[in-house]
Amino acid sequence: MAPLLLQLAALGAALVAAALILISFVAFITATEMPQLHRHEEEKFFLNVRGQREALPSIQDSPTKQLSVVVPSYNEEKRLPVMMDEALGYLEDRQKQDPTFTYEVIIVDDGSKDQTSKVAFKYCQKYGSDKVRVITLVKNRGKGGAIRMDQMAIACGSRAHLEKESIAQRSYFRTLLMYGFHFLVWFLCVKGIRDTQCGFKLLTREAASRTFSSLHIERWAFDVELLYIAQFFKIPIAEIAVNWTEIEGSKLVPFWSWLQMGKDLLFIRLRYLTGAWRLEQTRKMN
Repeated sequence: MAPLLLQLAALGAALVAAALILISFVAFITATEMPQLHRHEEEKFFLNVRGQREALPSIQDSPTKQLSVVVPSYNEEKRLPVMMDEALGYLEDRQKQDPTFTYEVIIVDDGSKDQTSKVAFKYCQKYGSDKVRVITLVKNRGKGGAIRMDQMAIACGSRAHLEKESIAQRSYFRTLLMYGFHFLVWFLCVKGIRDTQCGFKLLTREAASRTFSSLHIERWAFDVELLYIAQFFKIPIAEIAVNWTEIEGSKLVPFWSWLQMGKDLLFIRLRYLTGAWRLEQTRKMN
């Protein structure tokens, strides 16, 4: 009986090793270069309060704002006002208390099929295009892709950059899946971060440019690769508690989204491990 069990264990180990080799090979040959950020002609402009088109500035321009709040949005015509009213109310109050504080809110409509851009533009009309700008993408690129597009045309070039989901949702089922996902994140990619998927990330201008310019993943798992890149470049990371209001209506489909994210996690690890994706360390970030 014992020899049979040993043979079965050896066979199982061999099958697992063969599967890992096959998956690594698939991950390597299917790896793509950095996604090209092709911008359609319409995506090179934004509308000012008078409805006139203005060219989007570049992140290479000198910074003129202390804070940029980037809001990737997809079919958020109903949930967007909840976040915008609260965020702009806070930012305006802070500016009244400290007139030297400057900010901008950049809403990236990620190819929505509803009236997200029109709803967002109302805030531009109310607060002015110096404080609120709307970038409308021709097609859906995913949250990571939408934020990368913003890196090419961050409105005025801020000293700090805040990437923010419009709203989050969490159910018991999603929480259960999240624990499993966190284990995979810890095991495969990123250690020392309790919640990689929190859609409320603050980056310096330099860190944002460095990490997003190296990003491959454009869908939900992009947060993990973002932190993986940050840790590779030894960019200091700290987690700080924030008050978070959850509202129904998340676009994340629990089972299938987590399945896709699990696949992305494995491929992130294998593609960097096999050299299909590479990061070049040039200097330590400040």
